[in-house]
Amino acid sequence: MGESDTRNLRNICILAHVDHGKTTLADHLIAATGGGLLHPKLAGKLRFMDYLDEEQRRAITMKSSSIALYYKHYSINLIDSPGHMDFCSEVSTAARLSDGALVLVDAVEGVHIQTHAVLRQSWIEKLTPCLVLNKIDRLICELRLSPMEAYNRLLRIVHEVNGIMSAYKSEKYLSDVDSILAGPSEKLGDENLEFIEDDEEDTFQPQKGNVAFVCALDGWGFTISEFAEFYATKLGASAAALQKAFWGPRYFNPKTKMIVGKKGIGTGSKARPMFVQFVLEPLWQVYQAALEPDGDKAVLEKVIKSFNLSIPPRELQNKDPKAVLQSVMSHWLPLSDAILSMVVKCVPDPVSAQSFSISRLLPRREILDNNVDKNVLMEANLVRKSVAACDSSSEAPCVAFVSKMFAVPIKMLPQRDSNGEILDNYSEKGGNGGSDECFLAFARIFSGVLYSGQRVFVLSALYDPLKGESVQKHIQEAELQSLYLMMGQGLKPVASAKTGNVVAIRGLGQHILKSATLSSTRNCWPFSSMVYQVSPTLKVAIEPTDPADMGALMKGLRLLNRADPFVEVTVSSRGENVLAAAGEVHLERCIKDLMERFAKVSLEVSPPLVSYKETIEGEGEGESCFPLENLKLLSGSSDYVEKMTPNGRCVVRVQVIKLPLTVTKLLDECADLLGGIIGGQSIKSLETQRSSIDVEDNPIEAVKRRIMDAVENHISSGNENDKDRVEKYKAQWQKFLRRIWALGPRHVGPNILFTPDYKRKNTDCSVLIRGSAHVSERLGFLDDANDGNNDADSSAVTLLAVTQASSLRQEAESLESSIVSGFQLATAAGPLCDEPMWGLAFVVEAFISPLAGQADEPESLQQSEQYGIFSGQVMTAVKDACRAAVLQKKPQLVEAMYFCELNTPTEYLGPMYAVLARRRAIVLKEEMQEGSSLFTVHAYLPVSESFGFPDELRRWTSGAASALLVLSHWEALPEDPFFVPKTEEEIEEFGDGSSVLHNTARKLIDAVRRRKGLPVEEKVVQHATKQRTLGRKV
Repeated sequence: MGESDTRNLRNICILAHVDHGKTTLADHLIAATGGGLLHPKLAGKLRFMDYLDEEQRRAITMKSSSIALYYKHYSINLIDSPGHMDFCSEVSTAARLSDGALVLVDAVEGVHIQTHAVLRQSWIEKLTPCLVLNKIDRLICELRLSPMEAYNRLLRIVHEVNGIMSAYKSEKYLSDVDSILAGPSEKLGDENLEFIEDDEEDTFQPQKGNVAFVCALDGWGFTISEFAEFYATKLGASAAALQKAFWGPRYFNPKTKMIVGKKGIGTGSKARPMFVQFVLEPLWQVYQAALEPDGDKAVLEKVIKSFNLSIPPRELQNKDPKAVLQSVMSHWLPLSDAILSMVVKCVPDPVSAQSFSISRLLPRREILDNNVDKNVLMEANLVRKSVAACDSSSEAPCVAFVSKMFAVPIKMLPQRDSNGEILDNYSEKGGNGGSDECFLAFARIFSGVLYSGQRVFVLSALYDPLKGESVQKHIQEAELQSLYLMMGQGLKPVASAKTGNVVAIRGLGQHILKSATLSSTRNCWPFSSMVYQVSPTLKVAIEPTDPADMGALMKGLRLLNRADPFVEVTVSSRGENVLAAAGEVHLERCIKDLMERFAKVSLEVSPPLVSYKETIEGEGEGESCFPLENLKLLSGSSDYVEKMTPNGRCVVRVQVIKLPLTVTKLLDECADLLGGIIGGQSIKSLETQRSSIDVEDNPIEAVKRRIMDAVENHISSGNENDKDRVEKYKAQWQKFLRRIWALGPRHVGPNILFTPDYKRKNTDCSVLIRGSAHVSERLGFLDDANDGNNDADSSAVTLLAVTQASSLRQEAESLESSIVSGFQLATAAGPLCDEPMWGLAFVVEAFISPLAGQADEPESLQQSEQYGIFSGQVMTAVKDACRAAVLQKKPQLVEAMYFCELNTPTEYLGPMYAVLARRRAIVLKEEMQEGSSLFTVHAYLPVSESFGFPDELRRWTSGAASALLVLSHWEALPEDPFFVPKTEEEIEEFGDGSSVLHNTARKLIDAVRRRKGLPVEEKVVQHATKQRTLGRKV
């Protein structure tokens, strides 16, 4: 019974760049098939899915919302999503619940930065995309292009979007080929054939029917198949043949009535491609007839007559030519039919979609432990199979995924249930903490049937059914109070919902923070976590204006954290409540929600807190000098910082060097994955991996390979010609990679602690704390490196010809964790302004000497009372030595950079560059958009300078320029914050040391130090000669 229902279901989301027409398109689909929710006359003006006041005011969508449509005998769940960069987390939640995506592209503006992001998102989530080219009317009315020029423009956009998709395909293809070649030879079978076949054709082809040409505002649209059917009888060809011929260089020869290629037409003839001749030219004629004062009204009559359109005469006699045009076009080529027929034809139903995307939703787990419960494993695999088969029978295990929680005022909940009985929505005080908000889960059912009143298990992303008791905190049992079908803002209560449906669930407010897996059985793997394109970078500290409202603010923050999938609420080390958002618009909305909905108190918001990082200057200009520095380090250079513990028993020597940029970036990108590997989560490491590494058989191998690639790239970039040096440096690096003791800060950061070099002899009787290459071992670099430790042991034995050899050695081993902790503390707070360090490698040599006298108990106790615990002393000494070593090596500040895309008319280029220059932006390129007077400028903009940037830009360019910011990378400020003029030229340029103004780096450092309450070197009294007062009469 359920199979046919599920086959007639489609789940789609609308994805696009901001202002490309998603909500307007959704309006027309709702007006046509939403069961009378929206009058067709209001479609496009009402923006039905933008029901928040803030969305209507700003005219942008801020959250993803779902609505159920009915087209012919199909049921379609449509999810509208935002296009603004700040709300890209909502795009992730929409994409996870869908099977297909309508990707909209503005025919005038073309592919933009967010278009890349949404195409990537749909590729990661394994959605089937359809391309919709919107705003075709702007090509006619605004740009006044001829049909041929418009065709070339559309051809270019389709080609560009296909280029982006094929880049993702080839990336996957290459990594798959790599893994096939790296694996055993018998694997080379049918597996890799499908990749090659897949890559033969473009994703979007109008002749395949997955590209629609629409004008959402006027309510018309078409796919090529519609025109092929119109012309089939007239041209005496089959519709299928015409559909293939209507795109690309195909021409119609009227004499022979044949469809020919480019060679079939004479060189002198003015033949146009069939798409121009039979599709675009009639459209242009209708537009010109309707809108131009001397237009031929007979054309409209002809269209109405030949297609038997039933248009009320009242609409045709309208004085507004635009209204006449809209009524003719929307009756001739109705938008909803074109889009929904394309959806039904091209987007797979949940059954086939889930079998395709199961590898993304529930990746296969490697079970390394043999003594697991076989029954648990069997049931977990059964659940995976029923999700892959999209089993809708009531006996199947019930599995659903909640992609986000959203808050709804209780008064908005339906007052009656599906049977018409009155509900008491206020009865459940526990679930909403006595507030006026009720939390609903935005979920999709992947297997089985959900009932209201059913008890389910809520699994967080870290749950592992094989661990049993040890993961109890990741599983809870909950009762579903009610299920709703979402109709935009409205909710329709339903008693049960089958596989493939998207529903809102009430009663999980207490159990889920952001997202979770619901299952009717404990023995189920949680779904893989969602991928967000950016991370929250804009942080502000908030506090209530009246300190008595602190409790209300804390409660409001808890609610906001649950209601917004992307916001992060933390408490800083200084005790401030820090709110992290994706950008300024997102932050404004969060603050407004807090003040008006969740906390209902007035708030004080601090200026944005910008994160920086600290590093040191690379040796020399070219980075190719770095391996030489390595050699020097290995041979034990004297360039180190030495610290001694207060009791004089431990001497710590620290050397620091800068890691290559490629390695630093890789460690930064793979932080989550490395955390899993270093923490020893063998099975779970697959779960936590990010999109940057495709689902591989073994993520440890993948990371190891990528680290080696990064090192090789770095070495070869500096020494292209010298093969011997490259080999020498490679061997050098491989030795180093066997010595990784820890990463930091927080054990996963972009800084490395290497174990000291054992082979160096020490003259006195002290013992070196050797450490263990723990991380190298986890990453598999130690396979052939066991030979190094044996002779190290023998040399250590010769060193230890002392009476307390064994006790000292034991003490040295017990202090290893202190050294790692000292390194973690140092890398988490650098010397410049207590910000984390970035891209540094440390070698820490700590020597312990025996106590001065005989090791009497009372003396050692007395000493520990005097100086504190010895392990703590070592930790502090290591931390101070690491920070001092960084200060000695010309420290630099590293700041985050936004990639900024600006669109501006020619006449406002000057003011736009002035705004960019004031904010230390680096312009990358500028180019004119073909066929328009707009310039597109790409630039890098420091995050610290970006606050208020879009507003200032609009003010200076009278609203003509628009900017989009995406977090791009970290970049070191090349200035020395402690610069003092030394040479004659510098003194001549900057003056002597006393009057030199602080450079940008120093100003930024001082601002952060002031914010954190650290001491700042500055003149307190500016004019010491006389006391200045504000009073006029002294």
